[in-house]
Amino acid sequence: MALTLRLEEALWARGFTRVAGVDEVGRGPLAGPVVAAAVILTREAIPDGLNDSKKLSAKRRDHLEPLLRQSALIGLGVASVEEIDDINILQASLLAMRRAVADLSIEPDHLLIDGNRLPTGLPCPATPVVGGDGVSPSIAAASIVAKNWRDNVMKEAAVRFPGYGWETNAGYPTKCHKSALRDLGVTPLHRRSFAPVRDILWQEKNSSD
Repeated sequence: MALTLRLEEALWARGFTRVAGVDEVGRGPLAGPVVAAAVILTREAIPDGLNDSKKLSAKRRDHLEPLLRQSALIGLGVASVEEIDDINILQASLLAMRRAVADLSIEPDHLLIDGNRLPTGLPCPATPVVGGDGVSPSIAAASIVAKNWRDNVMKEAAVRFPGYGWETNAGYPTKCHKSALRDLGVTPLHRRSFAPVRDILWQEKNSSD
């Protein structure tokens, strides 16, 4: 299904004037937080070329993000590595989404949320949209903002913890990252509940016993 304003226009026609798209990034990495964004587009100033952030180059995302910050309302939400390990990655993703919605400067009156699960405790009605970042411009905008913010966090983390390749892999389990995890060990930013990290910790514990 193509990226169109079909979902937004249907809600606008029903009187929902503050429709926010919500998406998260960072469910798959072995390290770093999960980040969500909520974006309320301005109908008259929607940047051209919005799409699922995974389908856009970094250069294109870097072009679109400032345009969104100028023309849209944006909220950001983060769930930490500790929260991911404590409540699991799905619940942490929903928590980050809820925090992103709460971070908006005005309260939305309807949410379009990527995926098939809705966070609890939302301030307004919400519609889950499977594959939403490829369907709804509002959700696509949220995916761009969240991905850029998280990528920058991981680039900064790569300076503190060199060798894992986070400046390019953003914490995802690439061959380079997994090799560094074995050679350099586990950092405070690694998700201990994820199997590759948990296995390294288990091996370290057994080798020291």
